[in-house]
Amino acid sequence: MNYLSDNILYEKILGSRRPSNYFWAITILVGASGFLIVGISSYLDTNLLPFLNSDGIVFFPQGLVMSFYGILGILISFYQWLVIFWKVGEGFNEFDKNKGTMRLFRWGFPGKDREIDIVYPLTDVQSIKVDIKEGLNPSRVIYVTIKGKPDIPLTQVGAPMALSDIEEVAAKLASFLKISIEGL
Repeated sequence: MNYLSDNILYEKILGSRRPSNYFWAITILVGASGFLIVGISSYLDTNLLPFLNSDGIVFFPQGLVMSFYGILGILISFYQWLVIFWKVGEGFNEFDKNKGTMRLFRWGFPGKDREIDIVYPLTDVQSIKVDIKEGLNPSRVIYVTIKGKPDIPLTQVGAPMALSDIEEVAAKLASFLKISIEGL
């Protein structure tokens, strides 16, 4: 949470430009390129790159399958790079006591609804809700509860926050808005 002043609370949301997304986009691109080059090398019956040896690989069926996996991996990597380039999920949460508004902004996929901009009066905010799920697929999410509307998640997608961090963020937000916390 970043305070701009005593009356404005602002939090930047990272979205798809997390280091882990860059890591996986690069890793998949390099691995898929290797598969494709070995597949093409087996078809041409010559090594295109000296450190990728395709001597023991027959084009049909191994080289063909490797080429297919290579093309598929490159397409997946291309999609990941587009998501990073488009800044999908990036945005901010802003709570402004001066204007009396809560504004949640996120970038989506290109199209007519690319900008997701949600604005509610602070008087409609009922509480801050913390949802903690442990186990194989843990999640720790802070929601804002609005009168007559579904709960809106405030935390960014990715690795779950530490319990102490989520408690601290929820407590600061509830204190700033002078509302209660549910779920702790």
